[in-house]
Amino acid sequence: MRATLFFAHGSRDSAWRGCVDKVVERALELDPGAVVGCAFLELMQPDLKSAVSRLHDLGATEIVILPLFLGLGKHAREDTPKLVAKLASAYPGLRLVLKRSVGEEPEVIDLLAKMALLHP
Repeated sequence: MRATLFFAHGSRDSAWRGCVDKVVERALELDPGAVVGCAFLELMQPDLKSAVSRLHDLGATEIVILPLFLGLGKHAREDTPKLVAKLASAYPGLRLVLKRSVGEEPEVIDLLAKMALLHP
């Protein structure tokens, strides 16, 4: 079974999580049969380890991880790949696929530019 995790930074402000939950909800609207969840680097739960463990326990054999980072700072370049590599070692039969951060995707860049230039 393939599962998808949206991976975000996290915040002390509980309202911040709403946008991540909406992305998960929209993914499920687009594909009601999908196995989708979210995880956070810090300050919120579940963390990546817990989310991967839960999906593995549900029978996932592959987990696609999409980092919801616009900027390509240390979290995107170093911390996230290290976390995923550590989890890959802990779950040798589980395929973990780390996608590029959304800030690297041309479609996201294009959408943001269009949103900024649209006149009300």
